[in-house]
Amino acid sequence: MIKWAGWLITLFGTAHTLGALTVMKAAGHAGTWFSGGLWRDDLAAMSPANSAFWLSAASFGVPLVLVGLTVLWLERRGITPPLFLAWVLGIWTLLIAAVLLFTPWPILLVATVLLLAGIRRGEPAPPRGATGPDQGLRGISRPDAA
Repeated sequence: MIKWAGWLITLFGTAHTLGALTVMKAAGHAGTWFSGGLWRDDLAAMSPANSAFWLSAASFGVPLVLVGLTVLWLERRGITPPLFLAWVLGIWTLLIAAVLLFTPWPILLVATVLLLAGIRRGEPAPPRGATGPDQGLRGISRPDAA
């Protein structure tokens, strides 16, 4: 489940970024971007070049690719991703759904559910009777334990 979530997140971020650059023709503004044309641009007015930049290169697509690849990297090493990652992704996805209903946010929702389920399955159960902050640290002795 974690692997599928990682691939979905990576695919979503890649498709968003590449789709914006090609299908939405944002790459056509690259000359303006790299010539300093946005340095004095008014963010509130959002020129076409600025809008294209925020839709593609500065969008959430690249960070989503990094999150997805990190999830895959952790999974390959047998490390369960942290639960907060799934919760933040889920909350953010629901925010997207509330603001822009007709976008592909359900893909991220599926990835979130898979990630949550995989993390829940991947969490090691604490040993019987274990309590306190060191529960689940089997075989590791604390320096202050006598």
